[in-house]
Amino acid sequence: MNVTIITITKIMRSINYWLISLFILIPSFGQSQGASQGNLTVIKAGQLVDVENGKIIKDQFIFIRGEMIESIKSASSSIPKDANVIDLTSYTVLPGLIDCHTHLVDTHSASPAGMLEKSEAQYAFAGAKNAKKTLLAGFTSVRDVGTWRVFTDAALRDAINEGTVMGPRMSVAGTYITTTSGSGDVTGIAHDIILPPTMRFGVANSAEEVREKVRNLINGGADFIKIMATGAVLTMGTKPGVVEFSEEELRAAVQEAAKYGAQVTAHAHGAEGIKNAIRAGIQSIEHGSLLDDEGIALMKKQGTYLVADIYNGDYVSEVGKLENWPAEYLRKNDETTEAQRAAFRKAVAAGVKTAYGTDAVVYPHGWNARQLPYMVKYGMTPMQAIQSATIEAARLMKWSNKVGSISAGKYADIIAVKGNALEDLAKFSDVEFVMKGGVTVKGGK
Repeated sequence: MNVTIITITKIMRSINYWLISLFILIPSFGQSQGASQGNLTVIKAGQLVDVENGKIIKDQFIFIRGEMIESIKSASSSIPKDANVIDLTSYTVLPGLIDCHTHLVDTHSASPAGMLEKSEAQYAFAGAKNAKKTLLAGFTSVRDVGTWRVFTDAALRDAINEGTVMGPRMSVAGTYITTTSGSGDVTGIAHDIILPPTMRFGVANSAEEVREKVRNLINGGADFIKIMATGAVLTMGTKPGVVEFSEEELRAAVQEAAKYGAQVTAHAHGAEGIKNAIRAGIQSIEHGSLLDDEGIALMKKQGTYLVADIYNGDYVSEVGKLENWPAEYLRKNDETTEAQRAAFRKAVAAGVKTAYGTDAVVYPHGWNARQLPYMVKYGMTPMQAIQSATIEAARLMKWSNKVGSISAGKYADIIAVKGNALEDLAKFSDVEFVMKGGVTVKGGK
């Protein structure tokens, strides 16, 4: 049975990759813009944000060789005559932003059956479009935490890495591990509708089934595991506060993933589900809406990250009412939004590790930066908010050796915002310069 599942998985990945590869309307980017190994680019930075030390350094030159940062020097340094120079002296220059909670291969629908409205091919093309929007918004890396169609996220990741599609660096979950009728299952549809296997690939109802799903996902191409520990706001019939996997089942996911060197993150709104996940060794809690004091203390003790989408509540409330979203969605959103923000404020004050994550798909892709001012409104300093979306996000993803700060030896993933951007983080909704891997994909002319 396992061999059959894995064979089907590989076939589906090949089909998904082929579909995305057809997306030729978005050109391969930057091969002629200085990405070759020998080319030198120098960025003149008026204000450089040192996210590792939490400070701003003025008048710096960033030397980039090919796709990597070679060195950072003072503005008094000489620049070789043959270097490509990008003048950002009137800008705040930062590492590319990172969103640890996206769903690029998805489009939002208010209908519980919305994910049945499009084919896998349509989702693949939408994913390519969403990836481009996300990159141009200044997010050069993302952790994509699940899609309804298994491995379409892995296919998108591979297409981006091959240069077929423009988009951020992606770490992907493959799909959700969920209980039957749980927050990652397709609910709210007629009982006699038979779903395609690709939409129920992660359904598990015991510790042993959880282990099997972890193996199948990682062997099929997932980078990490996303497990649904509690009910959800935007899944019909589920209750955010209700535990859906036991601590034992969550621990099974962590133990099995660890065999492959992979992490596990948990969708968890309810207080007990959150604590079950922390005790099981989960690396990060997604949402954390009803996080209590005991949970905060456990997260602090164990170094568990909180990834809280504290912008979403306002969007769901406003747009959901205008577009007549299901009353159940709006009610659950009202019940969790302010509780989540209060919990977030307390977690930040307690020193809980926090990584930036938005749940991009609930609102339009490319709006990822709109959450940054909310991070400040609910307890962070502007520098802490930026760190959560750069170096802290990279640390959660185990990518801090290659992204997350402007440092020698890391990828030249760099963005810039006009003026002193840390005075008003709303400015990040209009990033004027974006570079990924030494290639300018926006601005810089």
